[in-house]
Amino acid sequence: MTAKKLLIFFLLTISFHLYFSQEAIIKDDKVLLDGKQILKVEKINISQYSFFSMKDDEEILLYRYMDNETPKYVNDDYFILNFLTEKVKIESTDIAKIANFMNSRKGMEKLIRWLIKERVLSHDGELNSERVAIFKEKYDENITERTFR
Repeated sequence: MTAKKLLIFFLLTISFHLYFSQEAIIKDDKVLLDGKQILKVEKINISQYSFFSMKDDEEILLYRYMDNETPKYVNDDYFILNFLTEKVKIESTDIAKIANFMNSRKGMEKLIRWLIKERVLSHDGELNSERVAIFKEKYDENITERTFR
């Protein structure tokens, strides 16, 4: 009887997760959230993306992957999220948050879902200034300032 209750609880939990999860897709230079366009995106190269507001076509976020000039050694790699309109730069080595090594577009979709989950980005594609500051406190590792060159 306990196994049956556990199975029902497990299935119920999964169904809630699937129901409330959002589908973020990048297609044709558009960021779509549940089918509605919230941002424009430009792939500059495999390691750099720009995201633009739908309101005024202003660049709000620049993503850049840095290999730290050591392409064969990945333990020192990091990424930069530059929230341009907020004048906030975040550098982090937590590549697992957005990593998808076979497809950079999938990695950017993961990034958008992460920003929405953290409420940095609203469901309408607007940046939340307060949440950007909290996001910086949580994830910024300030790599450039503590790296010797």
